[in-house]
Amino acid sequence: MKENQKIEMQKFEEEKPEKNNDEDILDTVLSYVGEMGRYQKWLFVAMLPFGFFFAFVYFVQMFVTATPQRHWCQVPELSHLEPEVRRNLSTLPHAEYEWDKCLTFNANWSHVLETMTAPHPNTSTVSCENGWEFELGDIPYHTVVSERGWVCENAGFAPTAQAIFFAGSFVGGLFFGWLADTFGRVPALVGTNLIGCVGGVASIFTTGLWDFAFCRFLVGMAYDSCFMMMYILVMEYVGPRHRTWVANMSIALFFGGGCLILPWLAYWIADWRTLLLGTSLPMLVVLAAPLVVPESARWLSSRGRINQAVDVLRKFERVNGTKIPQDVLDEFIVQSRAKQSRQTDESIAAVFKSVPLRMMMLYMVLVYMGCAVIFDGLVRMSEGLGLDFFVTFTLTSATEIPSVTLLALILDRYGRRMLTCVPLLIAGSLTLIAAAVPKGIPQVTLAIMARFCTNMSYNAAIQWSAELLPTGVRASGTSLIHVSGYVATVVSPFIVYSERVWRPLPLLILGAVGLVASAVGVLLPETRGRSMPQTIADGERLVREYSLCGKPEPDESEEWRKDKERALIT
Repeated sequence: MKENQKIEMQKFEEEKPEKNNDEDILDTVLSYVGEMGRYQKWLFVAMLPFGFFFAFVYFVQMFVTATPQRHWCQVPELSHLEPEVRRNLSTLPHAEYEWDKCLTFNANWSHVLETMTAPHPNTSTVSCENGWEFELGDIPYHTVVSERGWVCENAGFAPTAQAIFFAGSFVGGLFFGWLADTFGRVPALVGTNLIGCVGGVASIFTTGLWDFAFCRFLVGMAYDSCFMMMYILVMEYVGPRHRTWVANMSIALFFGGGCLILPWLAYWIADWRTLLLGTSLPMLVVLAAPLVVPESARWLSSRGRINQAVDVLRKFERVNGTKIPQDVLDEFIVQSRAKQSRQTDESIAAVFKSVPLRMMMLYMVLVYMGCAVIFDGLVRMSEGLGLDFFVTFTLTSATEIPSVTLLALILDRYGRRMLTCVPLLIAGSLTLIAAAVPKGIPQVTLAIMARFCTNMSYNAAIQWSAELLPTGVRASGTSLIHVSGYVATVVSPFIVYSERVWRPLPLLILGAVGLVASAVGVLLPETRGRSMPQTIADGERLVREYSLCGKPEPDESEEWRKDKERALIT
């Protein structure tokens, strides 16, 4: 009998499941290196230029293609007169202080000059055959739109170019996400910033729509990978206790700071070509990244490059002035090699083969698309909310810092799910209300409040998506989720453009999107206080155990213990 018990005990000891120790041991190593040591603080500061580039790449086209609100048909015969006189003589009045922007009188202009009296309002009209004149008041410099006449029948050119920018984001997100998971985070960081620089500088030399759109496609390939590659890398080096504030304060301070600087940089430079040059050339700073930014030890270990991962950890030791116990480091090496020997298909395809992860990705994509559409739509409506474009953009952008700072303070207390879904619900409701109030201060106030809430949801979703995905597919999976946002924002310029059909329509669409996305987000698993998953199995376990509608499986080690007890009794 005792011999049989020994055999059973030996059998169960051999079959005892291993813990999810790859991620645990790396977190243990980081705890000895320092969860937020000198090196991690330096990496946090090193995110600053990339946060600025993120803002510049995203928003500079708004200032390059801004449309002066006052424009009218150019009449060569009247060119020697003062601008106001030319406008009053050639333009059909609609209401007080309003003139037709796309039609002029079909008149005898010599007779008009003799009498200096505008033609009768019933005079037939024609389109602007000789181009347009622009009053550089609300936009105090010529833009691509005013130089190339992208108004009236050509008004769709600017949103078309912006849509092609987001098409580039779709391609770039997939490509650089794959590059980051295949060749490393640092090569992807360098590549995405270089292509953004090339596209931005090349935009200066364009002459028409399609060459401009192609250059914006190149710049789009850099959005938002130019920042997110650095973001993911730093997130993988800081300890769980510091992850929330690092993730959110980097966006609040660096991306938010770039948003605040950009409108006044554009206003001060007052030239769209120089603005593009000034926001594109600094991206060459990325050439220094391989010298100072370490490759991700998590990625190196997941790819079997254990010695290089150890070298990086040793460098952290030297800079932070800490010491990893040799037994802990040995355990990390052994477990990483064991993990590599039983490595399965840890590609993005494996995510979609797994039903729990596939559904998780679908829900996250819908939430992220909702955040992206509302965020981008509210920004693009800055021109048409009734106040000064530069002031409105600055006020809405100023919400980035306090909203994301608040998020950093409370995210670990209330969780990712609540602080994505609830602010998104509020933002959608405020946007619907804004559709019913007059333009000017009422709409701007509601837009600022909605932007505040959207900032919280958007940034919580960015961190949430990175925490949901396993290490081997984190960059490509996160990029895929972000790419879904680009797909959504392809249509946001046209949502804003729909104001020409019915003035409240853009705000009604944005509000409805916010309500739907908030409802979908409730289905995602909570990641607050949990280690980032290392394998596909870890990700599946996270979905099963921490979703509201998940079905947790019995703990394997507990099941093993009960089976052992039953065997002993037998």
